[in-house]
Amino acid sequence: MNEAEINLKSRITQSIVVLFTVMAIVATVFCTTAFSAAAPEETSHGQATAESEMTSTKAGVMKFALIAAAVAFGLGAIGAGIAISHVGAAAMGAVAEKPEIASQALIFIALAEGLVVFGFITAILILNKA
Repeated sequence: MNEAEINLKSRITQSIVVLFTVMAIVATVFCTTAFSAAAPEETSHGQATAESEMTSTKAGVMKFALIAAAVAFGLGAIGAGIAISHVGAAAMGAVAEKPEIASQALIFIALAEGLVVFGFITAILILNKA
């Protein structure tokens, strides 16, 4: 690898880290403001009702469930993209030399694409539990 390729990979990695950091901050702020209405209400005696406490607890759990689901799906998609970029390039090079192995090459690309499906299923399972 030459210096230009190393610099490009470094910039891409830094961009991804910054993107995830900004997304996490925005998600945290959004979840905090969206669920702030679920704060415990006080009764005339100054005590929070049990129902309001459950709503507040549920809002806190839901905030982290949304973040966890986004991370599960996002990392699965990024991992699949990286895998497909490497496998796809190698597969197309092999198909260019030997066209009869095109179906086998597509199988390897589909296996890499399965990472997105696993991330999506994990995100759905996390959201159904919350």
